Amino acid sequence: MIELKNITLVFNPGKPGEVTALRDLSLKLKKGSFNMVIGANGSGKSSLLNAMAGNIRPSAGCIQMMDKDITQWPVFERSRFIARIFQNPSAGTAPTLSLIENFRLASLRKRSKGPFAGINKEFRKVVTSHLSILDMGLENRLDQAMSSFSGGQRQALSLLMATFDHVDLLLLDEPTAALDPRSADLVLNLAHKIIREKQLTALMVTHNLRHCFSGIDRLLHIHQGRLRRDVDPEELSGYTLANLRDWF
Repeated sequence: MIELKNITLVFNPGKPGEVTALRDLSLKLKKGSFNMVIGANGSGKSSLLNAMAGNIRPSAGCIQMMDKDITQWPVFERSRFIARIFQNPSAGTAPTLSLIENFRLASLRKRSKGPFAGINKEFRKVVTSHLSILDMGLENRLDQAMSSFSGGQRQALSLLMATFDHVDLLLLDEPTAALDPRSADLVLNLAHKIIREKQLTALMVTHNLRHCFSGIDRLLHIHQGRLRRDVDPEELSGYTLANLRDWF
């Protein structure tokens, strides 16, 4: 599905502030798998997601997706098949636009640039159907400004919009970190539901170790820019929260 081969990422090379964020890291994600990434602050987790999304380009190594070398592809080219959810619920939405207008923007993400498409009854019907799975009553608030929704609601909406059209890879960068426990559980459960139903390949970074026991397919532990541990569900079943804490 997607494979990183010997990725090294160096910031400020040759300067006093030189930092090596990723060190000869290789990783291959299986199609349709839900992969969780943990690691201490500064271990390289966000750098890994940025390299995969195209926000930064590696200093060495290559990234392949569906047998294509996408190492030099910019973000906008990768956005046709890679979607990303950020920690800040506001990052994935346009706050001054209405809920329905945000979904219209999301629907145009993979299309060629052109005149802004209208919002007709058929589109409202499609969006209403998508919103109904949240069971929040948001399908009755289509014309309300996105800024008026809670952080949990916006993050759930960001997840729905990111997967509104088909994507192959979903990157989740601590999507529940800014949420209260109830909202965090809602977003995590929604992510599981969407990933399984749409058979997406997903990579999620988290600092909440409890998420690592939520039916994932693989747990990856990054330390000092290297993949230190690669744990499958069978092996993970023998671990406890205390075991995972010891890794830090």
